[in-house]
Amino acid sequence: MDIAALVQELQKKAPAAGVELTPTGVVIRRDDVPLVFGLLKGEFSFESLQCLTAVDRKGTIEVVYHVYSFTHRLMAVLKVVLAMDDLNVASVNGLWSSANWFEREVYDLFGVKFTGHPDLRRILNPEGWTEHPLRKDFKGAGVVLKPVK
Repeated sequence: MDIAALVQELQKKAPAAGVELTPTGVVIRRDDVPLVFGLLKGEFSFESLQCLTAVDRKGTIEVVYHVYSFTHRLMAVLKVVLAMDDLNVASVNGLWSSANWFEREVYDLFGVKFTGHPDLRRILNPEGWTEHPLRKDFKGAGVVLKPVK
């Protein structure tokens, strides 16, 4: 199985789901995250979430998932594109426990809220911090912090 075949199989199993193959990975609709990732884990044996991160594309945030199937020896990169005014997507923590800290990190650094996450709170920045340092609109960019003595 390769990525193109995987996308075709996903489209057969869930024809109403928004799944599209692009040159940089597979793009899925936000609302289809529970269905598509449930199929990937259950039907297609993607046993491991290797990475979950985000990219600020100025105007949108892409949440990027790297899932791996030991059975098929295949890594799939999937993306969900979110508008800056609606940074919400379903958590995949119930499928892969490794998502717990990945989702907290993306929440902390980009402001993406993972609905259904059991403990979504900051992991790197202090509680009460209001900005998200890896976003391009971060106001503190260029500020040099002094080391704590």
